[in-house]
Amino acid sequence: MSTPSRRRVARTVAFAAALALVGPATLSGCSQVADAFNALQGQTSGTQSVVVATPAPQSSTGAMPFDSQFTYDGSVSLSSEVADGLEVRLDVWAVDPKRTMEWTASNEKQLGFAVNVYDHRVDEKAVLTQKRRVYLSSISVTSQTAQTGGQVSNPFQFSADPRTLVPSDTQRSDRGLLLNSYQGGLLMPTTSIRQLPNDSYGLTLEFALNVWVEGAPNSEGSFSQQTVYQYLPIAIYADQAGSTGSTTTQNGQSGGQQSGWGQNGQQSGWDQSSSGQQGSGTGTGQSWGDGQG
Repeated sequence: MSTPSRRRVARTVAFAAALALVGPATLSGCSQVADAFNALQGQTSGTQSVVVATPAPQSSTGAMPFDSQFTYDGSVSLSSEVADGLEVRLDVWAVDPKRTMEWTASNEKQLGFAVNVYDHRVDEKAVLTQKRRVYLSSISVTSQTAQTGGQVSNPFQFSADPRTLVPSDTQRSDRGLLLNSYQGGLLMPTTSIRQLPNDSYGLTLEFALNVWVEGAPNSEGSFSQQTVYQYLPIAIYADQAGSTGSTTTQNGQSGGQQSGWGQNGQQSGWDQSSSGQQGSGTGTGQSWGDGQG
């Protein structure tokens, strides 16, 4: 990973960690999204769908029982090129990146993620009419465990229309949520993965992003639909003897009381520090998207 990318991811992780310290609250202007779970609202089109996939991770033998760069770095940036010079980027970070080795089957495992797009053919400050627009019409996350007993389970999953996850004043259309707007892309500051089978030593999350990609700037008739798949392997450690199966956060609350999305579609609220903005935090001055003039 290049130095600018590491700095960007570090800023991302620091911002997400700050969000996690705020108690659960209802975000002003943010639509309720509980109904979006298990109701993936993908767009249909007469055009043929193009699938951009990354290889699924494989477990390894030796010192590292489940190969996970995310676990050892605390964050990862996953990129897919959906057109020449047009990149859809998925950034994922642990809310507490220094404690991922405490991610056991029974402990609360909190992460956040952001989806953005970058058109490398133009300056990042170019106006929207000079960029190739990308709309996110649906997002879904599924999971698969790696277990010493050989069984496989799917303990975490959700699907949603991203337009229900952000304030109503964000730019959108029938194609979905506009990712390369001045407001930034899609931000989910906190998501919780809870109980896993006791013999789990790994968990792989599969992100499926349904996008509409503009072939040429400011050309309504040039859009095509694609599905982008990204895989995130996460190492799961053995519970310590005498573990109570719960974690304590920095503010003294148990993991099950924190804000964000819960397992299997349970919602406990949005972080107040998001302040109703998509892709930026209050007082940070930081934008998640490739801003425009």
